[in-house]
Amino acid sequence: MRQPIIVGNWKMNMVISASSKLIEELLDTSDFRGSFDLVVAPPFTSLSVVNNSIKGSNIKLAGQNMASKLEGAQTGEVSATMLKDAGCDYVILGHSERRQHQDESDELINKKVFIACENALNAIFCIGESFDDQKKGKTYEVLEGQLLAGLKGLNEEQLNSLLIAYEPIWAIGSGHTAGANKVQEVHSFIRNWLKNSFGKNFAERARIIYGGSVDSKISSSLMEQPDVDGLLVGGASLKSKSFYDIIKLSFETGD
Repeated sequence: MRQPIIVGNWKMNMVISASSKLIEELLDTSDFRGSFDLVVAPPFTSLSVVNNSIKGSNIKLAGQNMASKLEGAQTGEVSATMLKDAGCDYVILGHSERRQHQDESDELINKKVFIACENALNAIFCIGESFDDQKKGKTYEVLEGQLLAGLKGLNEEQLNSLLIAYEPIWAIGSGHTAGANKVQEVHSFIRNWLKNSFGKNFAERARIIYGGSVDSKISSSLMEQPDVDGLLVGGASLKSKSFYDIIKLSFETGD
């Protein structure tokens, strides 16, 4: 049985004081008891204050990115060890915004995934096609290429803590989602690819989540799909009410 998960990616938003206020509001809203995982990914500057706030709760912490090396002369980078030390259990890797705007290659992302898996961080490995790819019918071709390159050289044991996030680039921040049925088709494709590449057992326990303009209007229909194991939420996670509404409509919160 795969444990469902919701991840709130705050991106480059929230100074320290705002991060503290948001997480306290979220904690005051509910105790979040239930058979699901809840994760927030603040900016690096807010990791410490958020970590202090969530101690004793069921909320876990994620980094939004990570260096491809463990230490050294890498000015401005944050390592896996640093994320662990800051209280992180998860890290988001390969997000389309970094692929597009920071020119992160599949090879670089592959190195990051390897380091995360080797250092007890749950890697949230993002893949997704562009609008042009979708229009040309290349969705599965693009996804397979990203999976092949991003997971190259890793074995089933190393990938035990891996999550895959399907985030169609054309849906991120656009207000449009792929639709629950289409998301299920893509997630089924990803799970079958994992089965062929790493075996049935791994494919059946691997968590595949969806991201791309997720809000409370569509969260429940997405979570009803058999191969959708969670959600990666962007803008809607920046306000405690909208994020809580997504959680509430997806799971039992214990209220």
